[in-house]
Amino acid sequence: MSAMTLPALIAQSAQRLDAAGVAFGHGTQSAFDEAVWLVLWRLGLPLDTDLDEVSRQEVTPEQQAQVQALIDERIATRKPAAYLTREAWLQGVSFYIDERAIVPRSLIAEVLADGTIDAWLSDQTRQVLDLCTGNGSLAVLAALAWPEVQVTGADISDDALAVAAINVERHDLQDRVQMVHSDGLSALPGTFDLILCNPPYICQASMDALPAEYRAEPELALAGGTDGMDFVRQLFQDAPARMSEHAVLVLEIGNEVDHFIAAFPELEVAWLDTSAGDDQVLLVTREALLRH
Repeated sequence: MSAMTLPALIAQSAQRLDAAGVAFGHGTQSAFDEAVWLVLWRLGLPLDTDLDEVSRQEVTPEQQAQVQALIDERIATRKPAAYLTREAWLQGVSFYIDERAIVPRSLIAEVLADGTIDAWLSDQTRQVLDLCTGNGSLAVLAALAWPEVQVTGADISDDALAVAAINVERHDLQDRVQMVHSDGLSALPGTFDLILCNPPYICQASMDALPAEYRAEPELALAGGTDGMDFVRQLFQDAPARMSEHAVLVLEIGNEVDHFIAAFPELEVAWLDTSAGDDQVLLVTREALLRH
């Protein structure tokens, strides 16, 4: 192999990813961004490296070969990059991830980080539930955002809970974050002041059209039935009994807003602004659920 600079290797890798038609959405939105991530990770460089500052840095033929092998693997397996690097980032926080859990990317992380939901909380907010916790990322972010709260992460998948336990320990939060096996709210008798939930909400038609990268993830974490609202219906039925008087529930429904409105036309909710728009994450109070 001939000499090549680091930016040239990134550009070459991006071109290969683009030509292969891989799908993004697990931490990156473009071939270039994913190439930056994979190349820097493979070469052991910080992911926040300023590419302008390394514009003349050369990579050895051996390094080129290592990167090409990783890009080959990404293209051949169609696994999300996070499964290859065993790491995902959410709101600047690093999390361990592998194929046992969905790659963390919940928009709820944004409203935790930017204080959007703080106005609905109070000094009485002590018990937080992250339902469908997956790899535990939202549970960890909630504990980091509010040092005074106790957080319960719950999931039906023991595999996902094993990954979540790694992240709780990684961030040294064992004293404040516990993980519980539960099918929905069934094993959670306590009351909570705040419930966070990024449930399986993808409707069947969308599931049938998913790219291979999404099919590499546990289907249990994605599929929400014919209209995507199967889990949400049960959640709304069960939640008031698990919520304190002034508790709120923050729910992500992604691109299924039409199905959500069709399923709950009379429910009063507050839609929260995110980078993906103002119709993907909502907040609903206990009082609204009881009225509904």
